Amino acid sequence: MRYLIDNFSEIMGFTETHLYLALIPLALGLVIAVPVGALVRRVAWLRRVTVTVSSLAYTVPSLALFVIIPPLVGISTIDPLNVIIALTVYSTALLVIAVPTALDSVPAGVIDAADAVGYGSLRRTLTVDMPLAVPVFVSSLRVVVVTNIAMVSVGALIGVGGLGKLFTQGYQRDYPDEIIAGIIVTLALALIFDRLVYALGRWATPWTRADARSAKAKGAGA
Repeated sequence: MRYLIDNFSEIMGFTETHLYLALIPLALGLVIAVPVGALVRRVAWLRRVTVTVSSLAYTVPSLALFVIIPPLVGISTIDPLNVIIALTVYSTALLVIAVPTALDSVPAGVIDAADAVGYGSLRRTLTVDMPLAVPVFVSSLRVVVVTNIAMVSVGALIGVGGLGKLFTQGYQRDYPDEIIAGIIVTLALALIFDRLVYALGRWATPWTRADARSAKAKGAGA
């Protein structure tokens, strides 16, 4: 804690960079994965291919991606864009699997009712399926948020900023306090953003809170 207090401004600078490198890939992954996941959901063979490719992409070690990406896109290895692209790959790989799974959780009766009143496929997906899929999707989104915050630290090995610098500097200087400070702040960020995503999911699905209150009232009445 003494190290955290004495070096607060420097650590806040690392934290800002860390969040930038973690959250931009998350946003890009959502932009890519949500429409792709919704499109492949109803095509069985395409969904299988998507799941296979995504699973393979996620198993590639992050350091290997940091080496492969720069020559492919024409950037320096120490360019922050290198980390952003790599984490976007991982975010998309997880989310493109999560989207169809979340949409599968929508009750068939609701889908039939929407079709019966004349909803087209696109309109039903946007206004019925997606909102009802939010609770299941948020569970996967929380995993991606925490994973990204953890994986940004690996970027320090190639010279990209973030809280990972506390690990590399602490190791090079044989200064455990710096490493422990990095662990504490990283864990705090992961916890904060995990709860933030959970809260946003609750806010976006007020009917789940109403159902919970109704079930609680019935239980108390019984």
